[in-house]
Amino acid sequence: MDPAVDAFLEMLTVERGAARNTIQSYSNDLDDFAGFAAGRGHGAAAADAGCCQCYMASLHARGLSARTAARRLSALRQFHLFLLKEAMRSDDPTSQLDTPRLPKPLPKFLTEAEVDALLAAAVEKPGRPGVLGRAALELLYASGMRVSELLSLPRAAVGAGAEVMIIKGKGGKERMVPLSAAAKQAAAALLALGGADSRLLFPGRDPRRALTRQAFFLLLKQIAVRAGLDPARVSPHVLRHSFASHMLARGADLRSLQMLLGHADIATVQIYTHIQSERLRRVVEEHHPLSEARSGRGVAGDAVPSDG
Repeated sequence: MDPAVDAFLEMLTVERGAARNTIQSYSNDLDDFAGFAAGRGHGAAAADAGCCQCYMASLHARGLSARTAARRLSALRQFHLFLLKEAMRSDDPTSQLDTPRLPKPLPKFLTEAEVDALLAAAVEKPGRPGVLGRAALELLYASGMRVSELLSLPRAAVGAGAEVMIIKGKGGKERMVPLSAAAKQAAAALLALGGADSRLLFPGRDPRRALTRQAFFLLLKQIAVRAGLDPARVSPHVLRHSFASHMLARGADLRSLQMLLGHADIATVQIYTHIQSERLRRVVEEHHPLSEARSGRGVAGDAVPSDG
Protein backbone atom coordinates (compact mmCIF):
# COMPACT_ATOMS: atom_id res chain seq x y z
CA MET A 1 0.00 0.00 0.00
CA ASP A 2 1.13 3.55 -0.74
CA PRO A 3 2.65 4.97 2.50
CA ALA A 4 0.66 8.23 2.21
CA VAL A 5 -2.59 6.28 1.86
CA ASP A 6 -1.57 4.12 4.81
CA ALA A 7 -0.99 7.25 6.93
CA PHE A 8 -4.40 8.64 5.92
CA LEU A 9 -6.18 5.42 6.88
CA GLU A 10 -4.35 5.36 10.21
CA MET A 11 -5.55 8.91 10.88
CA LEU A 12 -9.14 7.88 10.16
CA THR A 13 -8.84 4.98 12.58
CA VAL A 14 -7.04 6.70 15.44
CA GLU A 15 -8.29 10.30 15.31
CA ARG A 16 -11.77 9.96 13.87
CA GLY A 17 -12.60 6.48 15.13
CA ALA A 18 -14.00 5.50 11.73
CA ALA A 19 -15.80 2.18 11.48
CA ARG A 20 -14.10 -0.82 9.94
CA ASN A 21 -16.36 -0.75 6.88
CA THR A 22 -15.60 2.92 6.34
CA ILE A 23 -11.86 2.28 6.53
CA GLN A 24 -12.19 -0.61 4.08
CA SER A 25 -14.17 1.54 1.65
CA TYR A 26 -11.55 4.32 1.72
CA SER A 27 -8.80 1.73 1.36
CA ASN A 28 -10.38 0.16 -1.73
CA ASP A 29 -11.04 3.51 -3.40
CA LEU A 30 -7.59 4.94 -2.73
CA ASP A 31 -5.83 1.71 -3.72
CA ASP A 32 -7.62 1.96 -7.06
CA PHE A 33 -6.44 5.55 -7.48
CA ALA A 34 -2.89 4.67 -6.39
CA GLY A 35 -2.74 1.92 -9.02
CA PHE A 36 -3.92 4.34 -11.71
CA ALA A 37 -1.41 7.01 -10.63
CA ALA A 38 1.42 4.45 -10.57
CA GLY A 39 0.62 3.59 -14.17
CA ARG A 40 1.27 7.23 -15.04
CA GLY A 41 4.51 7.34 -13.07
CA HIS A 42 3.17 9.04 -9.93
CA GLY A 43 2.77 8.09 -6.32
CA ALA A 44 -0.73 8.66 -4.89
CA ALA A 45 0.49 11.68 -2.88
CA ALA A 46 2.30 13.24 -5.84
CA ALA A 47 -0.42 12.99 -8.49
CA ASP A 48 -1.13 16.29 -10.22
CA ALA A 49 -4.47 17.76 -11.29
CA GLY A 50 -4.18 16.21 -14.75
CA CYS A 51 -3.71 12.74 -13.28
CA CYS A 52 -6.73 13.19 -11.02
CA GLN A 53 -8.81 14.44 -13.94
CA CYS A 54 -7.80 11.46 -16.08
CA TYR A 55 -8.58 9.10 -13.22
CA MET A 56 -12.13 10.43 -12.91
CA ALA A 57 -12.57 10.14 -16.69
CA SER A 58 -11.34 6.54 -16.51
CA LEU A 59 -14.10 5.67 -14.05
CA HIS A 60 -16.70 6.71 -16.61
CA ALA A 61 -14.87 4.80 -19.35
CA ARG A 62 -14.92 1.69 -17.15
CA GLY A 63 -18.68 1.95 -16.85
CA LEU A 64 -18.80 2.78 -13.14
CA SER A 65 -21.94 4.50 -11.94
CA ALA A 66 -22.07 8.21 -11.12
CA ARG A 67 -22.69 7.27 -7.49
CA THR A 68 -19.50 5.19 -7.35
CA ALA A 69 -17.52 7.94 -9.10
CA ALA A 70 -18.85 10.52 -6.62
CA ARG A 71 -17.80 8.33 -3.70
CA ARG A 72 -14.29 7.91 -5.10
CA LEU A 73 -13.96 11.63 -5.70
CA SER A 74 -14.99 12.23 -2.09
CA ALA A 75 -12.26 9.81 -0.95
CA LEU A 76 -9.71 11.62 -3.11
CA ARG A 77 -10.69 15.00 -1.67
CA GLN A 78 -10.48 13.77 1.91
CA PHE A 79 -7.10 12.21 1.18
CA HIS A 80 -5.68 15.41 -0.31
CA LEU A 81 -7.06 17.56 2.50
CA PHE A 82 -5.15 15.28 4.85
CA LEU A 83 -1.99 15.75 2.78
CA LEU A 84 -2.38 19.53 2.97
CA LYS A 85 -2.87 19.53 6.73
CA GLU A 86 0.13 17.29 7.20
CA ALA A 87 2.24 19.52 4.88
CA MET A 88 2.88 16.51 2.65
CA ARG A 89 1.98 18.74 -0.29
CA SER A 90 1.15 22.41 -0.79
CA ASP A 91 -1.77 22.21 -3.20
CA ASP A 92 -4.98 20.26 -3.72
CA PRO A 93 -5.17 18.74 -7.22
CA THR A 94 -8.83 17.78 -6.69
CA SER A 95 -10.06 21.33 -6.07
CA GLN A 96 -11.13 21.88 -9.68
CA LEU A 97 -12.75 18.51 -10.24
CA ASP A 98 -16.49 18.48 -10.85
CA THR A 99 -18.65 16.18 -8.77
CA PRO A 100 -20.45 13.65 -10.99
CA ARG A 101 -24.13 14.45 -11.34
CA LEU A 102 -26.19 11.88 -9.51
CA PRO A 103 -29.50 10.93 -11.11
CA LYS A 104 -32.48 12.00 -9.05
CA PRO A 105 -34.26 8.88 -7.83
CA LEU A 106 -37.84 8.66 -9.00
CA PRO A 107 -40.38 8.46 -6.20
CA LYS A 108 -41.62 4.96 -5.43
CA PHE A 109 -45.36 4.56 -5.61
CA LEU A 110 -48.05 1.89 -5.84
CA THR A 111 -50.38 1.43 -8.78
CA GLU A 112 -54.03 2.35 -8.35
CA ALA A 113 -54.90 -1.35 -8.34
CA GLU A 114 -52.39 -1.99 -5.56
CA VAL A 115 -53.85 0.83 -3.46
CA ASP A 116 -57.31 -0.66 -3.99
CA ALA A 117 -56.01 -4.04 -2.84
CA LEU A 118 -54.47 -2.44 0.25
CA LEU A 119 -57.72 -0.69 1.16
CA ALA A 120 -59.73 -3.88 0.60
CA ALA A 121 -57.35 -5.81 2.85
CA ALA A 122 -57.83 -3.23 5.61
CA VAL A 123 -61.61 -3.65 5.37
CA GLU A 124 -61.23 -7.41 5.73
CA LYS A 125 -58.93 -7.17 8.75
CA PRO A 126 -61.08 -7.91 11.80
CA GLY A 127 -61.59 -5.80 14.89
CA ARG A 128 -60.36 -2.36 15.81
CA PRO A 129 -57.02 -2.76 13.93
CA GLY A 130 -58.91 -3.15 10.67
CA VAL A 131 -61.11 -0.09 11.28
CA LEU A 132 -58.07 1.95 12.35
CA GLY A 133 -56.02 0.73 9.40
CA ARG A 134 -58.72 1.52 6.88
CA ALA A 135 -59.24 5.03 8.30
CA ALA A 136 -55.50 5.72 8.25
CA LEU A 137 -55.05 4.45 4.69
CA GLU A 138 -58.09 6.32 3.35
CA LEU A 139 -56.92 9.57 4.94
CA LEU A 140 -53.32 9.14 3.77
CA TYR A 141 -54.31 8.32 0.21
CA ALA A 142 -57.03 10.99 0.04
CA SER A 143 -54.78 13.80 1.22
CA GLY A 144 -51.11 12.89 0.72
CA MET A 145 -50.44 13.58 4.40
CA ARG A 146 -47.14 12.82 6.09
CA VAL A 147 -47.34 10.09 8.73
CA SER A 148 -46.49 12.62 11.47
CA GLU A 149 -49.43 14.76 10.34
CA LEU A 150 -51.75 11.76 10.31
CA LEU A 151 -50.89 10.50 13.78
CA SER A 152 -51.23 13.95 15.34
CA LEU A 153 -54.73 14.55 13.91
CA PRO A 154 -57.30 15.56 16.54
CA ARG A 155 -60.69 13.84 16.54
CA ALA A 156 -62.27 17.17 15.71
CA ALA A 157 -60.46 17.26 12.36
CA VAL A 158 -62.90 14.72 10.89
CA GLY A 159 -65.97 15.52 12.96
CA ALA A 160 -69.54 15.07 11.75
CA GLY A 161 -70.23 16.76 8.45
CA ALA A 162 -66.61 17.79 7.83
CA GLU A 163 -65.95 18.31 4.13
CA VAL A 164 -62.36 19.46 4.51
CA MET A 165 -59.58 18.73 6.95
CA ILE A 166 -57.13 21.19 8.47
CA ILE A 167 -53.64 19.69 8.59
CA LYS A 168 -50.85 21.19 10.66
CA GLY A 169 -47.63 20.57 8.76
CA LYS A 170 -43.97 21.43 9.10
CA GLY A 171 -43.21 24.61 10.99
CA GLY A 172 -46.76 24.69 12.34
CA LYS A 173 -48.12 25.80 8.95
CA GLU A 174 -51.71 24.82 8.34
CA ARG A 175 -53.26 23.75 5.06
CA MET A 176 -56.71 22.65 4.06
CA VAL A 177 -57.41 19.48 2.09
CA PRO A 178 -60.79 18.10 0.96
CA LEU A 179 -62.04 14.83 2.43
CA SER A 180 -63.14 12.13 0.00
CA ALA A 181 -66.41 10.29 0.64
CA ALA A 182 -64.50 7.09 1.39
CA ALA A 183 -62.20 8.88 3.85
CA LYS A 184 -65.18 10.47 5.64
CA GLN A 185 -66.88 7.09 5.92
CA ALA A 186 -63.76 5.37 7.24
CA ALA A 187 -63.11 8.16 9.76
CA ALA A 188 -66.73 8.01 10.95
CA ALA A 189 -66.39 4.27 11.52
CA LEU A 190 -63.27 4.88 13.61
CA LEU A 191 -65.00 7.60 15.66
CA ALA A 192 -67.93 5.25 16.26
CA LEU A 193 -65.63 2.80 18.04
CA GLY A 194 -65.36 5.24 20.94
CA GLY A 195 -62.19 6.69 22.40
CA ALA A 196 -63.74 10.05 23.23
CA ASP A 197 -61.50 10.13 26.29
CA SER A 198 -58.69 11.08 23.90
CA ARG A 199 -58.49 14.25 21.83
CA LEU A 200 -56.56 12.29 19.19
CA LEU A 201 -58.05 10.45 16.23
CA PHE A 202 -55.31 7.80 16.44
CA PRO A 203 -54.48 7.41 20.14
CA GLY A 204 -51.95 4.90 21.41
CA ARG A 205 -52.24 2.67 24.45
CA ASP A 206 -52.02 5.81 26.53
CA PRO A 207 -54.98 7.86 25.19
CA ARG A 208 -53.09 11.04 25.99
CA ARG A 209 -50.45 10.14 23.41
CA ALA A 210 -50.64 9.42 19.69
CA LEU A 211 -50.20 5.97 18.23
CA THR A 212 -46.48 5.45 17.70
CA ARG A 213 -44.95 5.28 14.25
CA GLN A 214 -43.65 1.80 15.03
CA ALA A 215 -47.12 0.52 15.91
CA PHE A 216 -48.63 2.07 12.79
CA PHE A 217 -45.86 0.76 10.53
CA LEU A 218 -46.42 -2.76 11.92
CA LEU A 219 -50.15 -2.52 11.22
CA LEU A 220 -49.46 -1.25 7.70
CA LYS A 221 -47.10 -4.15 6.98
CA GLN A 222 -49.72 -6.64 8.21
CA ILE A 223 -52.32 -5.14 5.89
CA ALA A 224 -49.85 -5.22 2.98
CA VAL A 225 -49.28 -8.95 3.52
CA ARG A 226 -53.06 -9.55 3.55
CA ALA A 227 -53.26 -7.62 0.26
CA GLY A 228 -50.60 -9.83 -1.33
CA LEU A 229 -48.13 -6.97 -1.59
CA ASP A 230 -44.47 -6.96 -0.63
CA PRO A 231 -44.54 -5.17 2.74
CA ALA A 232 -41.14 -3.62 1.95
CA ARG A 233 -42.86 -1.60 -0.80
CA VAL A 234 -45.56 -0.18 1.43
CA SER A 235 -45.06 2.78 3.76
CA PRO A 236 -46.84 6.05 4.56
CA HIS A 237 -44.33 7.90 2.37
CA VAL A 238 -45.03 5.54 -0.55
CA LEU A 239 -48.74 6.31 -0.13
CA ARG A 240 -47.90 10.03 -0.20
CA HIS A 241 -46.01 9.50 -3.45
CA SER A 242 -48.88 7.37 -4.78
CA PHE A 243 -51.37 10.15 -4.03
CA ALA A 244 -49.23 12.69 -5.88
CA SER A 245 -48.44 10.43 -8.83
CA HIS A 246 -52.05 9.35 -9.35
CA MET A 247 -53.31 12.93 -9.07
CA LEU A 248 -50.90 14.08 -11.77
CA ALA A 249 -51.68 11.10 -13.97
CA ARG A 250 -55.35 12.12 -13.85
CA GLY A 251 -54.71 15.74 -14.79
CA ALA A 252 -53.86 17.67 -11.60
CA ASP A 253 -51.37 20.53 -11.97
CA LEU A 254 -48.15 20.96 -10.01
CA ARG A 255 -49.27 24.12 -8.23
CA SER A 256 -52.36 22.44 -6.80
CA LEU A 257 -50.29 19.43 -5.83
CA GLN A 258 -47.80 21.69 -4.05
CA MET A 259 -50.60 23.16 -1.94
CA LEU A 260 -52.12 19.76 -1.12
CA LEU A 261 -48.77 18.27 -0.08
CA GLY A 262 -47.80 21.31 1.96
CA HIS A 263 -44.53 22.10 0.18
CA ALA A 264 -43.21 25.65 0.43
CA ASP A 265 -41.44 25.46 -2.95
CA ILE A 266 -42.97 24.15 -6.15
CA ALA A 267 -39.55 22.79 -7.13
CA THR A 268 -40.03 20.10 -4.50
CA VAL A 269 -42.96 18.56 -6.38
CA GLN A 270 -41.14 18.56 -9.70
CA ILE A 271 -39.86 15.07 -8.91
CA TYR A 272 -43.27 13.98 -10.18
CA THR A 273 -42.87 15.50 -13.63
CA HIS A 274 -42.07 12.06 -15.05
CA ILE A 275 -45.76 11.33 -14.55
CA GLN A 276 -46.76 14.48 -16.41
CA SER A 277 -44.32 13.68 -19.21
CA GLU A 278 -45.83 10.22 -19.65
CA ARG A 279 -49.37 11.63 -19.63
CA LEU A 280 -48.47 14.29 -22.21
CA ARG A 281 -46.81 11.66 -24.39
CA ARG A 282 -50.03 9.63 -24.37
CA VAL A 283 -52.08 12.75 -25.18
CA VAL A 284 -49.88 13.46 -28.21
CA GLU A 285 -50.01 9.86 -29.38
CA GLU A 286 -53.80 9.75 -29.05
CA HIS A 287 -54.68 13.16 -30.50
CA HIS A 288 -51.91 14.49 -32.74
CA PRO A 289 -52.75 14.05 -36.44
CA LEU A 290 -49.24 12.92 -37.34
CA SER A 291 -49.43 10.20 -34.72
CA GLU A 292 -52.70 9.04 -36.26
CA ALA A 293 -51.17 9.04 -39.72
CA ARG A 294 -48.16 7.05 -38.58
CA SER A 295 -50.39 4.49 -36.88
CA GLY A 296 -52.18 3.90 -40.17
CA ARG A 297 -55.48 5.57 -39.23
CA GLY A 298 -54.96 8.61 -41.43
CA VAL A 299 -55.96 12.18 -40.73
CA ALA A 300 -59.63 13.04 -40.10
CA GLY A 301 -60.59 9.50 -41.00
CA ASP A 302 -58.97 9.46 -44.46
CA ALA A 303 -57.00 6.48 -45.60
CA VAL A 304 -53.23 6.82 -45.71
CA PRO A 305 -52.04 6.79 -49.33
CA SER A 306 -49.63 4.07 -50.28
CA ASP A 307 -46.21 4.70 -51.81
CA GLY A 308 -47.35 3.26 -55.06
